[in-house]
Amino acid sequence: MLRWSLLAIAYASMAAIALAISEFWLGRSVWSHPAPWLGFSGLTAHVYSLAFGVALAALCVVLTRRIVEKFSWGQELARALRPFAQGLTGTGILVAALLSSCGEELLFRGTLQPWLGLLGQAAVFGVLHQMPGPSRWAWVAWASVIGLLFGAIFASTGSLVGPLVAHALINGLNLNFLQNYDPEPSRRTLGGLLGRSRA
Repeated sequence: MLRWSLLAIAYASMAAIALAISEFWLGRSVWSHPAPWLGFSGLTAHVYSLAFGVALAALCVVLTRRIVEKFSWGQELARALRPFAQGLTGTGILVAALLSSCGEELLFRGTLQPWLGLLGQAAVFGVLHQMPGPSRWAWVAWASVIGLLFGAIFASTGSLVGPLVAHALINGLNLNFLQNYDPEPSRRTLGGLLGRSRA
């Protein structure tokens, strides 16, 4: 419980820092890209951003499940991340998904992307997602690609709505998946006399 409380504080602080930097230093809104590729503005930008974000979330959630089922590195990554999902209630998953989305999107896409560029923010986002263990670089690579896609939605539409929604959906649905899917390989019981069984 303490671990998630600290993470909630960290994500809320991240969002507050991004808003403060945007308001008092950059002098621009953190919610919109200063030079969107497609030239959208107002409600049109938000609608397209939301549509792209929901589509990306659906693709990412389906792809995550296929990777975990088909590839050993995906199973290893799920095994490494699963402890973070254990013990969370439905409300805990919702709060973690919303706070992580707000904190990371406001900071990495809203604040850093116009300054570092699309590739720069994705690289920083990926590197900061390191974790100990053999799955470290798989997680960094996955986070970098996702950060690049979130950034592309922001840069193309000019609205942060899509990346915010996509990030929250991906985190929430994947935390729920990690709670319910056991990536442990089959193992023999009683020295193999009873064949194999799922853990």
